Amino acid sequence: MKYVVAIISWVIVAWMCFIFLGSLPYKFTNHPDTQHIFSTIGDWLGTFLGSGIGSLFTQFGAYAVGGFELITSLVLLLPALLWVKSRAGDQPFGNTRRRWHQIGGLMASAVMAGAVFFHLVSPLGIEVLHQGESDGGSLFRAAASILVLGIVLFVMNRGGTAEPEQ
Repeated sequence: MKYVVAIISWVIVAWMCFIFLGSLPYKFTNHPDTQHIFSTIGDWLGTFLGSGIGSLFTQFGAYAVGGFELITSLVLLLPALLWVKSRAGDQPFGNTRRRWHQIGGLMASAVMAGAVFFHLVSPLGIEVLHQGESDGGSLFRAAASILVLGIVLFVMNRGGTAEPEQ
C-alpha cells in the first residue's frame, strides 16, 4: 500500500509543479495577462482596504505568489533530491517523502485557496477575460484542482513518518 501512496503522491506532485513552475515566467516577467489578473484584484482590494494595499498587490502580488509557488515546488521535489543523495551513500537527515509531501500539500492548498477565493469573490471571475479573450475557466480549474489535491496529498501522507521512504 505504501508504494501506491508514493506513486499517487508523485503524480500529484508532478501536476502541481507543472502548474506552479509553468506559471513562473508569466509572474516574474510582468506578462500582460499577469498584469491584468493582479491589477484587477489589486483594484478590487483597494476599494475596501485602501488604495495603498491595492497598489502594493498590483505591483508585487505576482512576485509574492510566484515566489511562494517556487518554494512550494522545491519542498514538493525535495524528496527526489534526498533520495538521490541517499543512493550516493549520504543519509538525508532522516526526513521522509511523506513529511515533505505533507508540508508541500498544505503549502499548495494555502496558495491556491487564495487563488480560488479571488476567482470567486473579486471581479476577476471564474472565467478570466482579457483583451476580448477568455481563458475558458482554465486558471480557476487549475487552482481548484491543486487546492483539492494539496489536501489529498496531506491526508494520504499523514501518519507513520518514522521509517525513511523514497
